[in-house]
Amino acid sequence: TETGLTEGKKCSVCGEITVAQEEIPALGHDFVNGECSRCDETLTSKFEDVPAGAFYFDPVEWAVEKGITTGATATTFNPNGNCQRAQVVTFLWRAAGSPEPTSTENPFKDVKESDFYYKAVLWAVEKGITNGLTADTFGPFALCNRAQVVTFLWRAMGSPASTADVAFTDVQPGQFYSTAVAWAVEKGITNGISATEFGVGGTCNRAQVVTFLYRTYNK
Repeated sequence: TETGLTEGKKCSVCGEITVAQEEIPALGHDFVNGECSRCDETLTSKFEDVPAGAFYFDPVEWAVEKGITTGATATTFNPNGNCQRAQVVTFLWRAAGSPEPTSTENPFKDVKESDFYYKAVLWAVEKGITNGLTADTFGPFALCNRAQVVTFLWRAMGSPASTADVAFTDVQPGQFYSTAVAWAVEKGITNGISATEFGVGGTCNRAQVVTFLYRTYNK
C-alpha cells in the first residue's frame, strides 16, 4: 500500500491526486537609483547627502566606482555644488579613461603642471572639446553652465549629427550649443528645465554633471 504521494498518481491512502508544480525561481532585487522596484528594500550610499530615490544616486555610485570623482568629504558628495571648468573637463577626461595628451605644450598661464586638471585640460583642447577663455587663459575656476557641459560632452563623443526637433525658446539655430542640445535630448542625457526652456545659462552642479556622464558613458 502506498504511504505517500507520487507526482501525478492517486494516493491509495487518501485518494488525493498530486498535481505537478512548476518551480519559479526568485526574481531578486531590481534596484534603480537605490530603490528596488519589486520590494521596499533600499540601498544606502556612503554619502549622507545622496539619498535612495534621488535621480543622481546611481550616477554618483558609478562615478565614484570608476574613479571619475570622489566625495567632497568622506561622508558627503555635495551634489548641489557648482562645477567649474577644470572639474568638468577632468570628469570628462577620467570618464574617457584618462588618456595621455599627445602634446605637452601648455598655452595657458593659469594652468600649471602640478594642477590636478593639467592633463585633462591639454587633452580637452587637443581633442577640440573646449578652448581657453582667451589665447593664454583657460579659466579653470569659471563656472560651467548647461549649454557648455552638453557641448563638451557632445564634442567628446565626436560631435554627432542629430535630427531631433527641440522647441526650446532659449536654443536658437546656429548657436555653438544648438546641435549639442538636440543630441543630448535625443539620447536621453538631459531634458529642458521646462517644456519650453533648456536653461542654457543655468550653472551645472555636481549631481547634474555626473548624471550627464553616466547617461552618456554607462551604456
